[in-house]
Amino acid sequence: MSTAITYSEYGGPEVLTLSRVALPEPGPGQVRIRVRATAVNPIDLRIRAGMMQGVFPAVPGWDVAGVVDKAGEGATAAVGDEVFGVASAGGYSQYAVLDRPFAKPAEVSFETAAAMITVGEAACRGIEHLGVQPGQTLLIHGAGGSVGGIAVQVAAARGITVVGTTAERDIERVNGLGAVAVPYGEGWVERVRSVAPGGVDCVFDTSGTGVLADSVALAGDAGKVITIADPSFARHGVRFTGMDPADRSPEALQQLAGLIAAGKLDVPVGHVYPLAEAARAHADIEARRNLGKVVLLP
Repeated sequence: MSTAITYSEYGGPEVLTLSRVALPEPGPGQVRIRVRATAVNPIDLRIRAGMMQGVFPAVPGWDVAGVVDKAGEGATAAVGDEVFGVASAGGYSQYAVLDRPFAKPAEVSFETAAAMITVGEAACRGIEHLGVQPGQTLLIHGAGGSVGGIAVQVAAARGITVVGTTAERDIERVNGLGAVAVPYGEGWVERVRSVAPGGVDCVFDTSGTGVLADSVALAGDAGKVITIADPSFARHGVRFTGMDPADRSPEALQQLAGLIAAGKLDVPVGHVYPLAEAARAHADIEARRNLGKVVLLP
């Protein structure tokens, strides 16, 4: 048996319960890991609250890091290997099964490895889909967030000029990541134009704060704008990425882990909770008491 967080009805954080569940078994090509860290993502909260009807995992969560304790036939990792990846089901648990384990560099903590999975893949995917090239200028909305912060660093490392909109409190931090930061909110268009008088070539919206119309105007073409957060994308002719699993770029994860190990990418973990306190973690996120990624430790 394994200890895991479960819920049997949609609702607030209080529906999350520490339970005993059957130990998962890896199939061919899969590995089972003893989970050392699992990340909490906004989608976990939306599913738990019933905002995505039809999705009802008995055990929430996907982003995990840990040590392989059993490997199926043909698996690419062996017992004892430190790995990270997306759990096939149930990340808020002592044990999880991975279809595609990635090797965790020794220099990367389990907490950081788990924290960067969903946000890191999304950051790299947005940049790749835009096709932005070195020497061009990329505007990132939400540059102080988990996805935006990684996107800033990845783009800047590729020789792309980055302008980022963010909260006033994050201006200095986002500048330090490699962007020219400007405050979001009323007047953001003029502020972006003042720091990028030559215009912007592409726009990556990670914020979902109603900036698509002005972003299209700035870029001059809806095809140069992409969002992972604004449901009004179709009205503006903008591409939304993230709904289709085939649209994702899991191969980016090993590259990101290498960058973290080399000290070239910072993925801050904002708060760590014991697995048993998953409900408190959800409540704190909803109350905006946490900054940075939130991680649970089984």
